[in-house]
This record gives sequence, structure tokens and C-alpha cells, in this order.
Amino acid sequence: MSEIHSHHHTASATPFGAIEGTHWIETLNDGSPVLIRPLRPEDRPRETAFIKRLSEQACRFRFLGRLREASPALLDQLMDIDQRNRMAFVALAHDNGELRLVGVSRYGASGDEKQCECAVTVADDWRQRGLAVLLMRRLIDIARKNGFRTMFSIDAAENEPMRELAGYLGFQRRLDPDDATQVIHTLAL
Repeated sequence: MSEIHSHHHTASATPFGAIEGTHWIETLNDGSPVLIRPLRPEDRPRETAFIKRLSEQACRFRFLGRLREASPALLDQLMDIDQRNRMAFVALAHDNGELRLVGVSRYGASGDEKQCECAVTVADDWRQRGLAVLLMRRLIDIARKNGFRTMFSIDAAENEPMRELAGYLGFQRRLDPDDATQVIHTLAL
């Protein structure tokens, strides 16, 4: 079967202008276009703004209560991506004339070589549009390509959106044996 239509990426073809490097332009459930690409060093101010805008509940779920502010040390850690053991994808969207970071998914190798821990966060005003699924699919895909066998996430047991998302993506769920308020979601890659 040969591909009849080829995709030519020209500057006019994307609502985000000409884009270098790996990227995908996706349309969310409500028709909004978003640009998804690997996190880059120049995203640091966007990541800072993104964390500052997260609601208290989103912060609690994402960082399990450990985050108070986007400290330089935390940002150093979040920006430290090596494309293999630590990887992150960002979703960017137009918001009042600027490109705003509206979602991020990331994994970090955990303990042994074959496991990685993942996290996904979507801006409060961009929820319920299918963005977390798109960000996680990219992450799962690259984790698999990079040789990981298992992806896991430790979440607050009360985190209903994560429960639904993880279930939808095929993660298995079990209670954290060390902490009854947490669950562990695991995906075989």
C-alpha cells in the first residue's frame, strides 16, 4: 500500500508558523489547535508561568503536596531533560497573542533501567479537551522506543481525573502498600 498524499510542512500549513525539529500539531476535542513537541531550554519561562497558574488542587495532584512555588531548584530539575532517561513533552497554544504552555507530560527513569515514572499536568482552563491523552501517548511512545518496559505513576487515591486517564490509557491500578492515600498506576510497555 503506497501513501498517496504526502505531507509538506510549510510555514503556512501550521497555525504556529515555521517550526524546527520534532513536533506534532494536534486538534483537541473542541477544535483548538495545539503544538506538541519535546521540552526545550527556552521553555523555562513558560514552565514557570504554567506552574504559577496551576490551581492548588492541580498542584497537589501533580506534586503530591510537595510544591509551594516554582523554585529555581525545581525548575532546574524540570528542565533537565536528556531525551532518554528524562523526557518531557509540552503542549503550546495561542493565548491572547502569545504562545502559552498549557500542558506537559514527562517521565524519569526510576531505579532500574527498565522502569520510568510519569506525570502529566494540564492547565486548569485546558482540561476536558483530550490534551492529557495526547501528551501521554507521545510519552508512552518514546519511553517504549527508549527501551523502558514499565511506566508507572504514583497518584493521590482521590485523584479522579488521573484514575480515568490511566484507565483509558490501559494502566493497571493498585493501592500503594506503603500509603493507603496513594495508588500506583502501572503500564507494561
